[in-house]
Amino acid sequence: MVRRFSLLSTLTLFTALAIAAIAAPTQAQNTAQLDASAKHALSRLTASVPAAKALAKDAAAILVFPKIVKAGFVFGAQYGEGVLLRGGKPAGYYSTAGGSYGLQAGAQEYGYALFFMNDKALQALTDTNGFEVGAGPSVVVVDEGMGKSMTTVTEQRDVYAFIFGQKGLMGGIGVQGNKITKLSN
Repeated sequence: MVRRFSLLSTLTLFTALAIAAIAAPTQAQNTAQLDASAKHALSRLTASVPAAKALAKDAAAILVFPKIVKAGFVFGAQYGEGVLLRGGKPAGYYSTAGGSYGLQAGAQEYGYALFFMNDKALQALTDTNGFEVGAGPSVVVVDEGMGKSMTTVTEQRDVYAFIFGQKGLMGGIGVQGNKITKLSN
């Protein structure tokens, strides 16, 4: 019984430390670095995914998170910072943070881009104290198969999301929440 409790305590402590390291950013990137990273990530995405390239032409704005770090063991957390690009120019800076609970373990890094297809959807991001993914405008996560068959005729949603550049391994089943918040510059 004591050994079992010790292992559980150690795992809980490790998880808490990993979550604290990820969820609490130590220092925001400077805006020039973040701008360059976001533009580079978007360029790589549109060069490799035809649907992203097609959506970029019609999008009212694109929110690019070039690097999001996620880790967890039972409890998990993720954090990243991004740039809202409007007409190819920075129009705001945002963070994404989330927590999760469930049967999960691992760590990974990935990029994430949200293509806002109309001003109403964009307004849901810019006029609130936090944009919760899954609440508000309809968000479609585009996977590789869908991205190949998508055309401007099939684009009928408010927001399209692309996840790209995944590194690491994270697996499991759980309940997750995610919120995007405007950063003060």
